[in-house]
Amino acid sequence: MGLLLTAEPVAAAGGGIVMILYIVIIVAFMYFIMIRPQKKEQKRVSAMLADMSVGDCVLTTSGFYGIVIDITDDTIIVEFGSNKNCRIPMQKSAVAQIEKSEAN
Repeated sequence: MGLLLTAEPVAAAGGGIVMILYIVIIVAFMYFIMIRPQKKEQKRVSAMLADMSVGDCVLTTSGFYGIVIDITDDTIIVEFGSNKNCRIPMQKSAVAQIEKSEAN
């Protein structure tokens, strides 16, 4: 009977280690599935916006194609369509894709 009483705390301690191991595995899984790809995408987008220059063709998040006319710190002026009078200022974060111009 005394042997059984001493065996229970050892089993409980082993169960605690297994529980901690499961938590560590779940946290590592969450990092590699959710957090790491999001940070990678943020780096890609910030590099794309930093590389943008005047004359580039951009696709906005609303689906419009336009040509970059002017760039400031956090805004750009984009010219839309064949009518050269349609110039709209917008935030850099509204750019979804950039196609480099042939002149550069």
